[in-house]
Amino acid sequence: MTDLYHVTNLKLSFPDMTRKPLLSPAPRTEILKDLSFTIPRGEILGIVGGSGSGKSTLGRALVRLLEPTGGIVRFDGKDITHLPEAELRPLRRRFQMIFQDPMSSLNPRHRVGGLVAAPLKLHGVENPKERALEALDHVGLPRSFASRYPHELSGGQRQRVGIARAIALRPDFILADEIVSGLDVSSQAQVLSLLEKLVDELGLTLAFISHDLSVIRRLCTRILVLYHGEIVEHAPTADLFAKPGAAYSRELLDAIPLPDPDQAWF
Repeated sequence: MTDLYHVTNLKLSFPDMTRKPLLSPAPRTEILKDLSFTIPRGEILGIVGGSGSGKSTLGRALVRLLEPTGGIVRFDGKDITHLPEAELRPLRRRFQMIFQDPMSSLNPRHRVGGLVAAPLKLHGVENPKERALEALDHVGLPRSFASRYPHELSGGQRQRVGIARAIALRPDFILADEIVSGLDVSSQAQVLSLLEKLVDELGLTLAFISHDLSVIRRLCTRILVLYHGEIVEHAPTADLFAKPGAAYSRELLDAIPLPDPDQAWF
């Protein structure tokens, strides 16, 4: 199995304007600290950590919504770490992102069909309307939903629209950032099952960001644990749950609520 992503010594920092001296540059706060890992093709990688661990920052660096300040990010063998936007644009259709709150990423004044077709038009894909309808088919939404507005859908349905937008371009990689955190348990299970199906059917590679290890366990083949911007563990899911190697991983496992055995879904 070849690697789709190869990350070496990744660093990312931001200027701290609250501590900026009057006549000097602002000091920088390091968010990601010397991260190295790979994501093989076809893998579902879970990225987990508490608030402030850097997991969302890492995700955005992978799809170059943020530019790293050090290290190297290679996508399919190509160094994209500091690639100019003009050179990044042809690659962007190959890595897509699904956001946590679909209402913040879906324009409420546009119908679902137009929302799914928009990235297709942006990248000059032929027959965007038909491709958008095919994407709705893939995520289990009736084609009639193309004429609806986001506010007319449930939370789970809106998240499926977000997934449809991401897969419409037929990418190689999808980053999903806390996409089930606002859903009820039943809707969470449906979205996770859908993602599993799409990874298998479309040959996707997926990175799934969450603070919830029970969700990660249900979906992911490997887990990367972040703590204060550092990788403290990177292991197959079964191994991490059976014998966590890092103290912070054990803390996260201990924090998982005990499920009701009559209602368990993972």
